Amino acid sequence: MEGIGLATSAEAVAQPAAAVRPLRIGPLLIDPPILQAPMAGFTNYAYRKIVREFGGAGLQATEMISAEGFVRQVGGVKGSPDRLWGVLDEPRPLAVQMWDNDEETLAEVGRRLAFEYRVSVVDLNFGCPVKKITEAHSGSWLLTEPARVQQIVAKVVRACAPVPVTAKIRLGCKRGCITALDVAQAVEAAGAAALTVHGRVAEDFFTGNADWDRIAEIKAHAQAMPIIGNGDLDSAAKVVEAFSRYGVDGVMIARAGLNKPWLFREAAAALKGLPVPPPPMLREQKEILLRHQREIVARFGEERGNILMRRYACTYAQGRPGARDFRGHAAHCKTSADFIRIVETYFPRD
Repeated sequence: MEGIGLATSAEAVAQPAAAVRPLRIGPLLIDPPILQAPMAGFTNYAYRKIVREFGGAGLQATEMISAEGFVRQVGGVKGSPDRLWGVLDEPRPLAVQMWDNDEETLAEVGRRLAFEYRVSVVDLNFGCPVKKITEAHSGSWLLTEPARVQQIVAKVVRACAPVPVTAKIRLGCKRGCITALDVAQAVEAAGAAALTVHGRVAEDFFTGNADWDRIAEIKAHAQAMPIIGNGDLDSAAKVVEAFSRYGVDGVMIARAGLNKPWLFREAAAALKGLPVPPPPMLREQKEILLRHQREIVARFGEERGNILMRRYACTYAQGRPGARDFRGHAAHCKTSADFIRIVETYFPRD
């Protein structure tokens, strides 16, 4: 597979894609056409607030939810599961992604998300490679059944209208079984408002390079449905090239946005041909991390909150001298006092 290959000079970054337009998802105008990916276990309300403060994300998303789990947990709006923390009150536009393989369950949950939670976009996941989800014949497992995907999408589109329904896929389950084009055509025929394509197959998980040539091929075959590219977008330069070289209508930033929540701001500036803002100083990054920890603990309590913060802490300071030592200590913190001590002692310094 061939990933995005880019020059990394400031001059290359400063050249915007020609006529990059806002992304249209149904009635929504997403400007800039940069989306924050839904990532289970990471993109909760506290993280979304940090991204929103930096700016640059045209559409944010919650963590991915289980449609069946939602039905089991929710007796009413006040019974919202943790993965929908903040959804009722935070700014729009906002998307919620869900997974399952039962069209009735997905349609019912989609309807509730659209009309009770008033989300801006309902997204369907057909790309997750996690074993728990594929063993339930959901996520990327469904990439072998385009007709079933079309049936599911059509049912959810009808249930959610006029709120737009989108989908996210991978290229296929295995390298020898690339089905993305057939699935994309099924999604478009079902009335989806946009499709995000991750340029790997499920068996890759996150290894190797995303195949952006395949993403471009799907874009070339789409009739009217916008195509959003996803995979390996870890710099403003790569975002610019995704538009100029591969012709996508939008981009979705995932793991790199956890390490650098200011990446959305950098990418938005580059698309406009403006100077890319410098990243926050390390002392500012440390304060962001501590604020993140306080919000997580306030929501989930001392014990659970600090356990959850271990995974977030390990995304901070990546690539900086001393970051490995910091992550090694942060991965074992148990209390807020312990967390603060580790941050003050081991977090990289300017």
